Amino acid sequence: MTNKFFRPIAFTGVAIFAATLTFTTSRMQARAADSAPPAPAHFWTELIDPANAPKAQTMPDFVDLAAKLSPAVVNISTDEADEPAASEESPEDSPHSPLQPHSQGPLEEFGGTPHAKALGSGFIITKDGYVLTNEHVVDSPGKVTVTTQDGREYIAKIVGHDDKSDIALLKIDAKHDLAVAPLGNSEDLRVGEWVMAIGNPFGFDHSVTAGIVSAKGRFIPGNYEDFIQTDASINPGNSGGPLIDLRGNVIGVNCAIYTHTGASMGIGFAVPIDLVKEELPQLKSSGKVVRGWLGVYIQKVTPELAESLGLADSRGALVAKVLDDGPAKAAGVKRGDVIVAFDNQPVDDSRELPLLVGRTDLGHKGILKVIRDKQTLDLPVTITQSREPEILASEEKSAKPDLGAVSPFGLHVKDLSADLAKELGLDAPGGVVISSVQPGSRADEAGLRARDVILEVNRAVVKDVGAYQAALKTTSKGKIVLLLVRRGDNTIYVTVKPEA
Repeated sequence: MTNKFFRPIAFTGVAIFAATLTFTTSRMQARAADSAPPAPAHFWTELIDPANAPKAQTMPDFVDLAAKLSPAVVNISTDEADEPAASEESPEDSPHSPLQPHSQGPLEEFGGTPHAKALGSGFIITKDGYVLTNEHVVDSPGKVTVTTQDGREYIAKIVGHDDKSDIALLKIDAKHDLAVAPLGNSEDLRVGEWVMAIGNPFGFDHSVTAGIVSAKGRFIPGNYEDFIQTDASINPGNSGGPLIDLRGNVIGVNCAIYTHTGASMGIGFAVPIDLVKEELPQLKSSGKVVRGWLGVYIQKVTPELAESLGLADSRGALVAKVLDDGPAKAAGVKRGDVIVAFDNQPVDDSRELPLLVGRTDLGHKGILKVIRDKQTLDLPVTITQSREPEILASEEKSAKPDLGAVSPFGLHVKDLSADLAKELGLDAPGGVVISSVQPGSRADEAGLRARDVILEVNRAVVKDVGAYQAALKTTSKGKIVLLLVRRGDNTIYVTVKPEA
């Protein structure tokens, strides 16, 4: 019986309490009204005036947009004679590499013939059959097949491709005009703007997903361009598909996802379409993209480096090495210079410099603004064709290091002999070679390795262990130490924090 009458009794109690509260509140309000000054006649009118009320926001309707753009989106597959061994693991699939091009094949039942592998997506940009996609979608050997929404298949020709931007241009021959996805302007894209993606995730062709622009100008290690980040769901098979704004224009080419699982985690990346439009004429005419270069190795200016170099802030690109016969060498750029602008365009992040130079016409005469020894210099430079493909990175040789003299920060160092210099592929002896690094030490935290060669300490050249230790003794206690280190063919600046 208790349960039967529990709700009515509780409800009655609440009703009595509410009635009492209402009565008490009414009396208090009446007293307050007697003592308070009269309110302006327009007070309540302003609160409910529709002109002052915020406009209701509605979700965008993607129905018409999807119907209009889907016919221009294609599935891209290739005929692969040999599948990789099951034990082989690509770097992209490694659990230590969460950033992955999403080009893995779909489930077997969506794969077509036994030798066909659906790799990704693409979209048609001209009525006569030019198709854009990612380079990693079509870089496997074999026949490339493009399938349109109506089920028609075409054998595609790879007209041009560029590994730095991960863009490929294909051509198919159709007997009729094809649906086209118009190219927009990614520069005008705003963070928070709605976007839509169309592709073939896991082989489910012409899947439509929507989201917003999460960020612009995202830099990913090892890549050339600054990406558009979106939370529109992108999965394996979406590679090469379009990212579309609400006006129905393509503003990016979907190319990568950040994932720990292999599927979408809400962080996808697209190549800005403005960069693609710049490359299209070269891809069509010569099959590749030729870029300008400076002939320098650069690194990010960290707050510690900025302090060591006496800079006011940590912007710019620190020159770690100047290559022979390059434009920077001819312009007088030196190792240790910090490039802060190119042709009056500021370089706030070191990764912006390759983009600025790479998009410059060959033969262009520009101005590099550099900071050297706290002085600002303007250096005229002529941009030439990049020779980067000709420069092969030397592999580090593995050898058990011999312990040498002990120095601060957890380093064991020794003189760089002529035999060791030859073994390391160096032109001449001179400097101090690291023989071992104590795990967990300041040197370990700074990323120093055995067989690194220390060339400078706080901008002072060191030719042997004696000079190295003398340079360390002149460093003020508690100050960050700036080392110039040679590793393989490259030189980099490394800051080591003072020991606790």
